[in-house]
Amino acid sequence: MKFHRRALLSAAAAVPAFAAASACGLTAEDGSGDGPLTGLRIMVPNSPGGGYDTTARSIARIMEDEGIAKAVEVFNLEGAGGTVGLQRVVGEEGNGDLAMQMGLGVVGASYTQNSEAKLTGTTPLAKLVEESGAIVVPTASPFQTIDDLVAAWSGDLDGVTVGGGSSPGGPDHLLPMRLANAVGIDPVQVNYVSYDGGGELLPALLGEKVSFGASGVGEFIDQIEAGQLRVLATSGSERVDVVADAPTFTESGIDLVFTNWRGWVAPPGIADADVEKWTDALTAMHDSAAWQDELEKQGWTDAFMTGSDFGDFLTDQDSTVAATLQELGLA
Repeated sequence: MKFHRRALLSAAAAVPAFAAASACGLTAEDGSGDGPLTGLRIMVPNSPGGGYDTTARSIARIMEDEGIAKAVEVFNLEGAGGTVGLQRVVGEEGNGDLAMQMGLGVVGASYTQNSEAKLTGTTPLAKLVEESGAIVVPTASPFQTIDDLVAAWSGDLDGVTVGGGSSPGGPDHLLPMRLANAVGIDPVQVNYVSYDGGGELLPALLGEKVSFGASGVGEFIDQIEAGQLRVLATSGSERVDVVADAPTFTESGIDLVFTNWRGWVAPPGIADADVEKWTDALTAMHDSAAWQDELEKQGWTDAFMTGSDFGDFLTDQDSTVAATLQELGLA
């Protein structure tokens, strides 16, 4: 496979099994059981402006607005497809006030990067959303439809480059690989340029450094609405309301459905009370009207699950990603 990397280290990973405590009501940090939680910190393991960053900051804002928590700190620790952040989380054993925003990209990066940190060394908290992928181009692009792109791509695998805000193994990488396979292009020959999050990918797209981008629908909604980017197709089973004019792959005659997802994990060895604290806070946030509004605004699909359900889901994702990467010679 031809791909270029930016800000990458490496890792191996598998995925954890997890038994969660049941939700029993929020408890303030002082143990009184009254008032919002304090001292919570959320790590985003890639650059500002990407999907992880948007999700984490939306959740923190809603937690504060709903009185679930106050003064929630969100900070970025980017690099290596999320595995720099993963290493930090694993190293914070017992820290019940820290959680990391993560998702499919970290699962893949844990295979393709060379980090000692593994997802098996974290405490899974919750899966939150799923999101359709999108194939996007700058408005000046000659590609008006997904058919235009596929025709040009098939004829010039070196010259037609795809950019993604994921390292190999992440959703922005897996999406064009699966699209290539679906349209008869050898994925190994795809010229993929890796950026560390949507925040780095956006200027590359707008500056036409790559021919097209693969990303989540919500990543660039502002630029899409402003007319700076155009969506050629989305990857879910149905159209996405926020870009309703864009057809799905299946509507375009391409046999492919692909969705990304995002969730949260915490450091290893945290107390049962801290697991419960986070689970209750995320559940209360999820149940709010404000979160439902955010889902609609961002084009996200509600996919909330906690505890052993999330652990089982991670195990399944790990197996699927590993198989795909093995086919590509990356694991």
